[in-house]
Amino acid sequence: MPVPYIFEGSVSESVTGGINMNKIFSDKKAIIIFIAPAFILFTAILLLPIGLVIYYSLCDYDGMKTINFIGLGNYIKLFKQDDVMKIALKNSIFFMLFSAVTQQIIGLFIAILLTNIKKGRNFFKNVYYLPAVLSSAALGLLWSFIFNPRIGINNLLAKIGIQGPNWLMEIKGFIILPMWMIGFVATWQYVGQTMMLYMAQITGISPSLYEAAYIDGCGKTKAFWHITLPLIKPMVATSLSLTCIGSLKFFDLIFNMTTGGPSNRTQVLATHLYQQGFRYSKMGYASAIGMVLLGMCLITTFLVNRFIKVEEYEM
Repeated sequence: MPVPYIFEGSVSESVTGGINMNKIFSDKKAIIIFIAPAFILFTAILLLPIGLVIYYSLCDYDGMKTINFIGLGNYIKLFKQDDVMKIALKNSIFFMLFSAVTQQIIGLFIAILLTNIKKGRNFFKNVYYLPAVLSSAALGLLWSFIFNPRIGINNLLAKIGIQGPNWLMEIKGFIILPMWMIGFVATWQYVGQTMMLYMAQITGISPSLYEAAYIDGCGKTKAFWHITLPLIKPMVATSLSLTCIGSLKFFDLIFNMTTGGPSNRTQVLATHLYQQGFRYSKMGYASAIGMVLLGMCLITTFLVNRFIKVEEYEM
């Protein structure tokens, strides 16, 4: 026997014995009851901290003493007087672009290869994805030993008569060698995560689409450009956004490999924020850096969604 749903003294019975959801969603009190818990959590965890950071960024605050409001003083100092900020901004942009290009291309390439093999697919998936679940802090220490000129890869190169460079100490060039090495390690660590995202999307494409294309004389290359790529565009936008935002706020791997050195040449926004806030106790100044970082993340997300047009297809 159908069970009636009772809300605010009204009885609604569905013909099929279910609940009349239209009646519930038209009731304002019901909407408030459903939304209130999530809204409170969203405000407490996200909106309130952002509001506090915005306020602190306009103040001279060391985290302990009285807060002194100074307006845009931190931002003026940040962009006009802070030379390390210029280096950190340049390195963050480079690291974001490098990670976006390498992880998307390599991750998609591996995903296509693995979806076309039957034996050993799960083994290789686990191999490629394993670094993504390891601690970035631990991997940073590991790779700092590997690139150490005395005990690392240079020691092996010296045995075959090759003198290796100072992988994490070279300071020549617009983008110095240590930043390229950090980008390489980050790609190695997270390319498996990108691969898994693309594999999930590719395996959801109906095989009948490829069969029809092959019957019409379409090769695998054309099938990729005209079937696979258009159908995985939603995942391209999602994966690219995650990669760009993740690389902008990347901290632990860089900090453990170089600690921002040599001479602050490998500083990024996250490490510069950490040093100003926790090493020098300039919480207001660090909050201003945090707001710049937040702004870059929002702009990047907007640009990705703006230039990657996602269309709906039936698969």
